[in-house]
Amino acid sequence: MPAPLATFLVLLSSAAVLVLEVLVSRLVAPYVGLTLETYTAAIGVALAAIALGASVGGRLADRVDPRRWLGPAVALGGALLLGARPTVFAVGGGFRSLGPVGTVVLVLLAVAPSAMVLSTVTPGVVKLRLQTLAETGQTVGRLSAVGTLGALAGTFLTGFVLLAAFPTSTLLLLTGLALVVSGLVVAVVLPRTVSAPPLVGLVALTALTAGWLVVADSTCEVETRYYCASVEVDPEREGGRTLLLDGLRHSYVDLDDPAHLEFAYTQRIADVLAVQPAGPLRVLHLGLGGGSVPRHLAAVRPGSRSTVLEVDPQVPDLDRERMGLETGPDLEVVVGDARTEIFDQPSGTYDVVVGDAFGSLAVPWHLTTREMVEQVERVLVPGGVYVLNVIDFPPLGFARAETATLLEAFDDVALMAPLAGRDGGNLVLVGSDRPLPVDLLLERAEVRGEAASVVGRAASQDFAGDAQVLTDDDAPVDQLLNPYAPAA
Repeated sequence: MPAPLATFLVLLSSAAVLVLEVLVSRLVAPYVGLTLETYTAAIGVALAAIALGASVGGRLADRVDPRRWLGPAVALGGALLLGARPTVFAVGGGFRSLGPVGTVVLVLLAVAPSAMVLSTVTPGVVKLRLQTLAETGQTVGRLSAVGTLGALAGTFLTGFVLLAAFPTSTLLLLTGLALVVSGLVVAVVLPRTVSAPPLVGLVALTALTAGWLVVADSTCEVETRYYCASVEVDPEREGGRTLLLDGLRHSYVDLDDPAHLEFAYTQRIADVLAVQPAGPLRVLHLGLGGGSVPRHLAAVRPGSRSTVLEVDPQVPDLDRERMGLETGPDLEVVVGDARTEIFDQPSGTYDVVVGDAFGSLAVPWHLTTREMVEQVERVLVPGGVYVLNVIDFPPLGFARAETATLLEAFDDVALMAPLAGRDGGNLVLVGSDRPLPVDLLLERAEVRGEAASVVGRAASQDFAGDAQVLTDDDAPVDQLLNPYAPAA
């Protein structure tokens, strides 16, 4: 095999495996969430498939001339890659609420077939390139380096460039077709010819999986950089719109009534805003969603100014197109990760900071830590308030740890949730260096039918118990949170 062709095959097959590994977390997130377990499953399954494929490829290369099967293997890997997305769509619903094992199995179904077949390529190429035993080391080392470079190219191009330019479905389609076409060409041009029936079968399989990929129904209207996003129209409320991210209801807005808040947790956040001193407020929001809280604030407190830190650049665009979001001097959206963007916010500026950023059901771990809370304290005016929405279910390990983190940072802390959060669901935590008006918050909650749902510092301390304070060094949010229990 000529050296350029050997380099191309190893580079292409290795890059394709990593493209699929990066994309699979996007494919399975609507069904099993986007958690540490999802990323772990993607890496672990890909490595296992690579190891198995390398072993099989090595044995096969010693028994059958690689020139007879290398091209078909590349094409078969491409055809199987084309089937990854529709396979997840077809079976993903059955993996909801199955925990980490279900996550691994779903990722396995999506990744393993293609990754294993493509990983047979390198041993076959090595076999063809080994001409003398004197060159064994440099031949194996060179091709291993090429495979690693291909994997790096697939990883960085996908994560930094391609996902920002194309939907997941388009990336899979282009990658799969590139593999199939390359494999068929190699099968034809290598000296040992491949019989026609296998090639015809590969073309038929490619047509099947590519067609399945194109026509497979997705719940997404838009595949953003981070989410499978869609907007639903409320059939019972003419102006009602619900933003769904990865299949979860993240925000609800009424185009005709910007003050309307549908979800109970947003009403609790609104209670905190309502008990602030009279007049316009300056508020920093961590996470945009559908922008329901900033719009409510603008409607009930004219002259208030909101700054939103939103990690996904396509969510604000979707909100403008489908959710009626209007940005301007009083509602500014800064695109970027809240953890890094908050460093650019001036100190002592905001009356309130609202934390409502989520990846699936979990607050991103780096927004939960003591170090992040220190930055929140920095940007607050003296006596300002931090109000944070979290989701947790019994035994409430994450909610207790986040409460402990706020108790360490603020002089006063309140917990807002029905029956003080014992049943889980959305819990709203409030922290400030001035005494919080717990009685006023409780009165407002009782009017809404949430009796006994607000407790102050003493009860918050009891709730936190001996829970750990979350830090950048130790914040096992995904392990503390139980994202697989049914919502209350």
